[in-house]
Amino acid sequence: IDKKLGKLEKFFYYFIRVEVALSVEPDHVKKVKVRVAIPGDDLIVERSAATFEDAVNDCADLLKDMLVKTKEKRFNK
Repeated sequence: IDKKLGKLEKFFYYFIRVEVALSVEPDHVKKVKVRVAIPGDDLIVERSAATFEDAVNDCADLLKDMLVKTKEKRFNK
């Protein structure tokens, strides 16, 4: 998780906090919820998959896109 989410630092300049919650649903589906606190905003993504690794990868990909969009909005005005 640290390795995969640590790569997000190159897409945004400053993170206040990153919180990750892992859970297993009753039907054995793995659920990952990631909350990234950045100045002025909180980005929250939640994904489910057969493995925690797949769910973390999905969350990281989605967060990357969200961070790039947020950065573009703030600095390309």
